[in-house]
Amino acid sequence: MIVCTGFVLYGLHACKFSSSAPSIEDQVPDTISYDFNVRPILSDKCYKCHGPDPSNRKAGLRLDIPDEAYKALKDNPNAHILVPGSPDMSELFRRVSTKDTSDIMPPVASNLKRLSPSEINIIAKWIKQGARFEKHWSFVPPRLWTLPEVKNTQWPKNQIDYFILSKQEQFGVTPNPEADKERLLKRVCLDLTGLPPSLKMMDAFLADKSANAYEKIVDELLKSPAYGEKMALHWLDVARYGDTYGYQNDNYRSQWPWRDWVIHAFNENLPYDKFITWQLAGDLMPNSTKEQLLATGFNRNHKITEEGGVIPEEYRVAYVTDRTNTFGKALLGVTLECAHCHDHKYDPFSQREYYQVFSFFNSVKESFQDQGGAETYAKKPIMHITNEDVKSILKFVNKQDTDKLIVSVMGDSEVYRKTYILKRGNYNTYGDEVSPGTPKAILPFDNTYPKNRLGLAKWLFDKKNPLTARVFVNQIWQEIFGKGIVKSSADFGMQGDLPSNLKLLDWLSVDFMDHGWDIKRLIKQMVMSATYRQSVVMTPEKLKIDPDNILLSRGPRYRLPAELIRDLVLESSGLLVHTIGGPSVNPYQPAGLWESAGSSGSTFKDYRQSHGPNLYRRGIYTLVKRTVPPASLGIFDASNRDQCEVKRSRTNTPLQALVMMNDPTVMEASRVLAAKLLQEKSSVKDKIFKAFRLIINRKPDEQELSILISYYGKQQKTLNKRKAERVLNVGEYPTPENLDKVTLAAMMEVVDAVYNLEEAITKS
Repeated sequence: MIVCTGFVLYGLHACKFSSSAPSIEDQVPDTISYDFNVRPILSDKCYKCHGPDPSNRKAGLRLDIPDEAYKALKDNPNAHILVPGSPDMSELFRRVSTKDTSDIMPPVASNLKRLSPSEINIIAKWIKQGARFEKHWSFVPPRLWTLPEVKNTQWPKNQIDYFILSKQEQFGVTPNPEADKERLLKRVCLDLTGLPPSLKMMDAFLADKSANAYEKIVDELLKSPAYGEKMALHWLDVARYGDTYGYQNDNYRSQWPWRDWVIHAFNENLPYDKFITWQLAGDLMPNSTKEQLLATGFNRNHKITEEGGVIPEEYRVAYVTDRTNTFGKALLGVTLECAHCHDHKYDPFSQREYYQVFSFFNSVKESFQDQGGAETYAKKPIMHITNEDVKSILKFVNKQDTDKLIVSVMGDSEVYRKTYILKRGNYNTYGDEVSPGTPKAILPFDNTYPKNRLGLAKWLFDKKNPLTARVFVNQIWQEIFGKGIVKSSADFGMQGDLPSNLKLLDWLSVDFMDHGWDIKRLIKQMVMSATYRQSVVMTPEKLKIDPDNILLSRGPRYRLPAELIRDLVLESSGLLVHTIGGPSVNPYQPAGLWESAGSSGSTFKDYRQSHGPNLYRRGIYTLVKRTVPPASLGIFDASNRDQCEVKRSRTNTPLQALVMMNDPTVMEASRVLAAKLLQEKSSVKDKIFKAFRLIINRKPDEQELSILISYYGKQQKTLNKRKAERVLNVGEYPTPENLDKVTLAAMMEVVDAVYNLEEAITKS
């Protein structure tokens, strides 16, 4: 059933923006920076043939190392690629600016785009200014920059604002005023707990006129158990958590206790260095506890085959490769995987260094068991969680029965496994033997550290490591502001985006380290800033100067992640079950999805829908079957958890509108909320007013209220008992028998229309 609410939605919300103005990114500074202006051009257009990878290097020429770039050409000793101060004498400038197609660089045959006039101008200007090279910004340790001076000294509320305002003033932009209290409350509640504010919280915040009213709300939200669930959602994407093994059979796995630990760790505010060290090497810690061992499930979340007839070594290498790639992407923010088959073509990572990192994960005691019953819900090495455990050290694990519970964890074999460079990445084509190590361009491995995963964790949290703090701070900024200070949050390398505010990223990173890697403190800094509190209003002037909001002169405005849309719908209707942790659940889903895609050898191919309270759990607990991920969540860009993902895509498609209009969860929530409203002794106006506040989290204006009241009246006239029964026939939650069906269906349609407003599922 498709309920047509288009005319209501159009009447309530319509906006148009258009601009062809150039972005601030296109503006060239007076002083050219190699790192920020020149390197991106060379990396895009030149490094393929003249970069770090020797196998693809042409004419023996490198442009990524100054000593090499200043040398005379081998075939013409009188010519130099770079002559500092003289573009006309520099072969680089001549070759990129020539009109001669037989001489131009990049060559026509390379299929690379030639440099644009502005890029050629940057190269010329850089050479004229001395052609000075710089180490790539992300491989230089962050520093605690002095707060910049600003003209508008009244605006900043904390240190973040000085860095943001300084950039804004540089481009002649002024920040937006603070958002009104209702919209600000919704924003911070969704960002810190993933849930909308209750009516009680809204009324209390609006009534609180104290100077620290907002800070009190922030502190309250950070203490909420829902905070851990919201924070864990991003980490499950990073850790490629799924409830099945993937591959063809894609059978069930009982890995959910690790998810319970992640939620617990965030709620307990476990410092980030411990949070990661336990996940990397909890089994290797001195006097390791069961909690630390459970944390190592992070590196067992990858796909595991259960097919017969496979070559065990081929898949074992695939598992170690996954752990290595995840380590690079999630914790270092680099594309280490690009050095799996050959030297990295853009970043200074050799294939040898890739396999040195690989060796840290190469001694795990993998097992290759056939599929079967509950004994294969985890793969060795495993840990058993007993009823005694959940009464003592693992109290946070929501074990709901007395059955045996097993989880896949890390554990190295007694015998050290040698590691070799795999030629072209083939599992059985050995090259030179390598020992554990790390990319020297990031930070050489300290030989005083143990050459195991615990030593790797120590290297990762060495304060001289230039990436660890930056990468996590950037991910948290992305969660709060919609995109990172480095937009390419999975790539801090040569091909990644440049930071929009390097000094701010550095300052936050050093401050984060200096204050004990305190995650809640970091988040509070961000949401307490004046930058975060701004309204989202976009003026034509700002749209022209900064359409992508790089300068952050307005507040963040983005659609909610898939799971939080579900949470908002359930919470606002009163259906949400707030139980923390436990096994994953199966909410409503279109029939036949699993069955049509299931393998004949699978023991987990029939979808068994949950009932009762389990139908109304938060989105984070929805079971993720890797080969058939939850349809409604996938349509809203949820990860399928196939591999590490640090940044979700954000699409806008008609399917999303169809989900909001037809998904049984939304329809049932509309019916349940409508029934609750009709059972209250209040006017129609008051009922609709309350529904709007519960869903949109602000008071409707008179025009909005008038449109919805009018729509309610039209639905009462349009619907008859037969149509009403069809509308109401959705979901398992019981319908009160004492309510008139036509009246209930009409109110349900109004509530559903409010759920279908863009503002309902949009932060701010």
